[in-house]
Amino acid sequence: MTQTGSVYPIRLYGDPVLRGQAQAIEDLSAPVQVPGFAPQSLQEVARAMLETMYEARGAGLAGPQVGLPHQIFVAVEYDDDTEEGKPLRARALREFVMLNPVVEPLSDRVDTDFGEGCLSIPGLKRTDVPRHSEIRVTYTDLGGERRSIEADAFLARIFQHETDHLHGLYYLDRLPGYVTEEYVEYLAELKGRARAYLQTLEAQG
Repeated sequence: MTQTGSVYPIRLYGDPVLRGQAQAIEDLSAPVQVPGFAPQSLQEVARAMLETMYEARGAGLAGPQVGLPHQIFVAVEYDDDTEEGKPLRARALREFVMLNPVVEPLSDRVDTDFGEGCLSIPGLKRTDVPRHSEIRVTYTDLGGERRSIEADAFLARIFQHETDHLHGLYYLDRLPGYVTEEYVEYLAELKGRARAYLQTLEAQG
């Protein structure tokens, strides 16, 4: 049975869709179906992804993270105001919806200056993930126009993280193997939760 609504379940580490290569989006007018939900327009999916991201208190969300194997991600740039009680959405400076993104480094500098986590690996954060400090992202917007934007610092990190998801990569993949070994039990738990959700989808038909 398909659902309606504006928030999607987030797929967890171990879900096969997170290891796949997302498909380029060619027809922006074609209905899109997130598994478990009724078909929606691409614009509706993008809005629901933003809502899902905000509810999960994230800074970005890629198509595969909601079970959609297409090259789309959403992201937000927040201000630094951490006033107690201020809604997260009220801190949003800019929202981004990027289709078919291509990341190009603008310098050889790589940094580990920011903490990095992932909504598909909740509760885990690392401060040693290497990322290019300055990049250009070329992408298609929801109007079908090809655009580009330059970014640095944390925003550049967000764009790289979400683009990785479109190519089947987790941020843990950019760290030495022994790092993942530190979290074997936790990642196994996430895999179990991922399997349980897939079984629920199958049962719904």
